[in-house]
Amino acid sequence: MKLDVSIVRTNATNLHNREILHNLTSTFPTFLLTGIPGLESVHAWISIPFSCLYTIALFGNSMILFVIITQHSLHEPMYYFLSMLSTADLGLTISTMSTTLSILWFNAREISLDRCIIQMFFLHGFTFIESGVLVAMAFDRYVAICNPLRYAIILTNSRIIQMGLLMIIRTVVLIMPLLLLLKPLYFCRANVLSHSYCYHPDVIKLACSDTQANSICGLINLILTTGVDTPCIVLSYILIIRSVLSMASPKERHKVFSTCVSHIGAVAIFYIPMISLSLVHRYGQSAPKVVHSMMANIYLLLPPVLNPIIYSVKTKQIRKAILSLLLTK
Repeated sequence: MKLDVSIVRTNATNLHNREILHNLTSTFPTFLLTGIPGLESVHAWISIPFSCLYTIALFGNSMILFVIITQHSLHEPMYYFLSMLSTADLGLTISTMSTTLSILWFNAREISLDRCIIQMFFLHGFTFIESGVLVAMAFDRYVAICNPLRYAIILTNSRIIQMGLLMIIRTVVLIMPLLLLLKPLYFCRANVLSHSYCYHPDVIKLACSDTQANSICGLINLILTTGVDTPCIVLSYILIIRSVLSMASPKERHKVFSTCVSHIGAVAIFYIPMISLSLVHRYGQSAPKVVHSMMANIYLLLPPVLNPIIYSVKTKQIRKAILSLLLTK
């Protein structure tokens, strides 16, 4: 009789535990985003520079897009790629702006798993696209410098469209499995994310179930984007430097190199924060939370804010088009 009672109690306990787990796994797909740790009391003040940076990013990239679309003289391969870069930067800005400013303004930290997945689709998607655009821009510079006589033959409008479609297809093919693998996961521990937006490595850390498939998929994505794109950009510049050094005139070398400065700046402000954030996530576990938060915000805010400034300052045609547009208003 005692044995029967013990079995009943054990079964009841197991049932109770299963119910608790079910409740946890059904409610914990709601996550809590994090603003600036330790500075919650001054979030309203911190929102001012953030709002200014978001405004600069939105206005700057919209202006670049507008002048390229409206100015017929800018309907060239180099500027088509620049318009793709501005579109990716706008997508990155818009995909994170709502959650970041909601936290700073209203302390609205909750986000559901479904909303998290949607945000990750756009955030990581536009990141992959921007990486692809930077490769296309490096190829554009390589053809313009190393094979200028065939530039118009190689970079036709149809080929540029094909390159753009290839970037989008690559993004969708890589990102869909990454996000679909999140749906079966159980989240039954502290559901506080490290950033003001949903970042894939950050989300899978909170899962209680096996995330090996997610980690492998994330590694494959990293190899097929950054692991492929970075060597392509480096190779392009090795070939460009070799071609430029063969030129006799120092003035000619300087002129050719100056056409690459904007792109080199865009590559640096995109890859350096991204690599730094990855290293902080992987090896900087003991670093203060505020470091993680600031690195995450720099990673997504720096390229959209600085790219329009760099291209407006360093590209004469863009600068003239923007000034003529502003002065005629």
